[in-house]
Amino acid sequence: MLFPPTCGGCGKLGEHWCKDCQRNLAPLPEPVCEICGEPQNAPGICSECMSSRPPYRVLRSWVVFKGPIRNALHRLKYRRNRGFGETLAFHLAVYVDSLAWDVDTVIPIPLSAQRLAERGYNQVAVVAKPLALLNGWKYMPKGLERTRHTHSQVGLGVQERQENVRGAFRAGQIVKTRSRLLTDEVATTGATLAVASQALVDAGARQVYALTIAKALSRYGSDSILNTPFRPLR
Repeated sequence: MLFPPTCGGCGKLGEHWCKDCQRNLAPLPEPVCEICGEPQNAPGICSECMSSRPPYRVLRSWVVFKGPIRNALHRLKYRRNRGFGETLAFHLAVYVDSLAWDVDTVIPIPLSAQRLAERGYNQVAVVAKPLALLNGWKYMPKGLERTRHTHSQVGLGVQERQENVRGAFRAGQIVKTRSRLLTDEVATTGATLAVASQALVDAGARQVYALTIAKALSRYGSDSILNTPFRPLR
């Protein structure tokens, strides 16, 4: 009563995620690539994955990075709305259950030591930990290590993103032989998830599934879906 929660999407007092914002989430347009989850015109594997298959087995994103979810992730990341992470984990748990992935451990994309000191917490971990608890999976925040500080990926092109995160992660023998769920906030080109997944595979992980809360589609002609009606996500 003294410190009521605020909606991550619109800031309304009383709850972390109001019904209006939930109704205004945009699901990814189908069909998507069977591997990278990129929307495309026909079912199957996209040409990029056919020519150079990513190290993860599958990448999926819950919703399109726009509207309420964009606002919510900004508040989670920069305004310390950490309570929203647990609320978001409940919705992600339902989504992941629908994917029927064979995973046993959740690993969040780690921050660099510099970024962690600046922010005080890893916003990805705030969602990943309750997600693991909800599904009865092991939570392994130290399964992956960021070996160097990288610049923000915002505004970088595909090749610049790949170069920015090249060699930025390392995994230990602790990840060996298990099936891992690698989590992050937003997928744009998938460069960060690809490099991090490769580090897990190199350390002996049996297979890696990648999951993000949202997917940025503006680089891929998503303007065509921005005027389509939203439908509530169940």
